[in-house]
Amino acid sequence: MSHPRSEYEDFKRLAPDAYDLVLALGQVAAKAGLDKQLLELVKLRASQINGCAFCVQHHILFSERIGVPADKLNLVAVWREAPVFSPRERAALAWAEALTFLPEGVSDEIYAEATREFSETELMYLTSAVASINVWNRFGAAYGWTPAKRPVASSS
Repeated sequence: MSHPRSEYEDFKRLAPDAYDLVLALGQVAAKAGLDKQLLELVKLRASQINGCAFCVQHHILFSERIGVPADKLNLVAVWREAPVFSPRERAALAWAEALTFLPEGVSDEIYAEATREFSETELMYLTSAVASINVWNRFGAAYGWTPAKRPVASSS
C-alpha cells in the first residue's frame, strides 16, 4: 500500500462508538491486574504477525515508555529462540500466537502451558487482550494507518 486509506484519528471520528468499545476491550486485562509489560509483548507479537505497522510502532514506543527491556523488544519476533523471556512470558506469547493464527487452532500443549502460568481468570483476561489487539490490527492493516514517528532527540 503506497498511502494510507484512512488514519487512526478517522476511526475515532467516523465510528466513535466502535472505537470506544475496542479501546475498552483493550484496557480490561491491565485493569484486571495483568502485567502491562507482558501485555505489551503480546500485543507487539500479534501486531508483527498481522503486519500492522501502526500497531507495531505504537507498542514498541509504549513498551519503551513503561520500561520493557530493549532486548525483549528486539527479540520478541523470535521469542522461542531467545533466553530472555520468562516461562510466563513464553506461555503468553504462545497463547497470543495460537489465537492470532486461529485456523491452526490452540493445541492442548499450548493450553496446558498457559494454564500452568495463568489462573483461569488471568487467562480469560489475556485472551481479551489478544482479541483486542487482533481487532486493532484489522483496522490498522486494512486502512494502512501511518505509524507514529519517534520523537526526534534534541542535540546539546
